[in-house]
Amino acid sequence: MRILFVINNVYTEGNGLSGSCRRTVKLLRDAGEDVRLLSARGGHGEAPDFPLPDGRIPVFQPIIRKQGYAFAKSDEAVIRQAVRWADVVHLEEPFGLQIRVCRIAEEEGRPLTATYHLHPENLFSSVHLQWSLWFNQMTLLVWKRQIFDRCRIVQCPTENVRKRLESAHCRSELRVISNGMLRDVRPAPASPVPREDGTFLIVSTGRYSVEKDQSTLLRAMRYTKYADRIRLVLAGQGPTEKRLRREAAKLLREGVLKKPVIFGFHSLPELLALYRQADLYVHCAKVEVEGMSCMEAVQTGLVPIIAEGKLTATAQFALHPDSLDPAGDAKALAQKIDFWLSDVERRQAEAARYPALIEDYSIDRSIAQLREMFRDALES
Repeated sequence: MRILFVINNVYTEGNGLSGSCRRTVKLLRDAGEDVRLLSARGGHGEAPDFPLPDGRIPVFQPIIRKQGYAFAKSDEAVIRQAVRWADVVHLEEPFGLQIRVCRIAEEEGRPLTATYHLHPENLFSSVHLQWSLWFNQMTLLVWKRQIFDRCRIVQCPTENVRKRLESAHCRSELRVISNGMLRDVRPAPASPVPREDGTFLIVSTGRYSVEKDQSTLLRAMRYTKYADRIRLVLAGQGPTEKRLRREAAKLLREGVLKKPVIFGFHSLPELLALYRQADLYVHCAKVEVEGMSCMEAVQTGLVPIIAEGKLTATAQFALHPDSLDPAGDAKALAQKIDFWLSDVERRQAEAARYPALIEDYSIDRSIAQLREMFRDALES
């Protein structure tokens, strides 16, 4: 099959959506599919098969850039050329570019599919509109009518997403297909034993943004009895970094933490090495479609503590009640941290359960399901 992936910029770093797209395209090609990209160019000379000009959104461009996103300008001639090449057109986002592609694909008689990669709340949290019910419902309605209703099949990475689109009366077929866990990631031999200096390493990975809610983890340091022994790593980049650094510095200045919090972007190999050294992984996001960073962490055999809320599906990866805490509740999170850090044998036993999740969220299974989705869209 000739499959066209449509994404504003597939080359951005620190953005789970672009990273997922790059990986999916590679694996589909490895499986024998002819996959091409309609996207803006990358910043290091990378070029898609069908390149589009860079786009800018006045006023909001600095925030967009800090969030790890980038937009492309629509080019009618390039879009039409790409669509005419394709057997199936797959949309990775619900933005203006994809709306334009939908119209041209319908004119050219090409079937459409899409992946629901983000909630409206993911976008609007940076301008503090994530809890505006009207604003987010209206945005989802636009996405549904302009994008998802025009597709034959929509990939929902989680059941949480499927239910949301179903409740919005989406007319397309909704299929739950995970983004999938990485191949060939070997788990650590066992959860680390206490270090000679008695410290614990806790890692949290994700874009620095309001909805990822790293602030709750920092506030939890005021309530855990192990605060003076914790080395905290917040791996990522994004618009709330300065605020998070101020909060972390205050904890250090007041003596709550004895070791400075480590900030910064890490490559995937660096993250996997970090997970294998850590004692706990904490995922505080209040808005999350699936949570790829959490999937990568638990795959190495790292015990997680995951925020549970209406707009986050990541809680599905927790295998123990004490690996869940109410989103935004720092005191509850501190209690869970104390539960796991207080008993190394319990933590090691729990860690051994997580690598088996690969069987339920195998990337090979996901790729097979996506290929079936594209075939069904083409034949329906």
